[in-house]
Amino acid sequence: MVKVRFLLDENLSPKLKIAVLRFNPAIDILRVGDPEAPPLGTLDPDILRYLELSQRILVTDNRKSMPEHLEEHWKDGGHIWGLVWLRSSGNLSIWAETIYLIWEATEAEEWIDKLDWIPL
Repeated sequence: MVKVRFLLDENLSPKLKIAVLRFNPAIDILRVGDPEAPPLGTLDPDILRYLELSQRILVTDNRKSMPEHLEEHWKDGGHIWGLVWLRSSGNLSIWAETIYLIWEATEAEEWIDKLDWIPL
């Protein structure tokens, strides 16, 4: 079994990564724009290809363009290692705790081509 790894979308606060790592610094979490992650401004289709290759769950609040690109990605035979939608009205500490719980309680394989919502 493989531990879940995360990619935070660039439109999310860098503070979210810091808050997640406070729960456990061993969590493998990158943010778009980090040195090992896609650069800032990377288009959604390229993010989806990166997720598939890097086996990372995308954490995003992008409900404008991502759903359409995700459908295209799947239609073209692509896969993802999960996607977690955040509600833009949410709370940073609740988001961080939920990401930590996903990391603690699930395995990466459980997330293949799955979508989930963090309701707060």
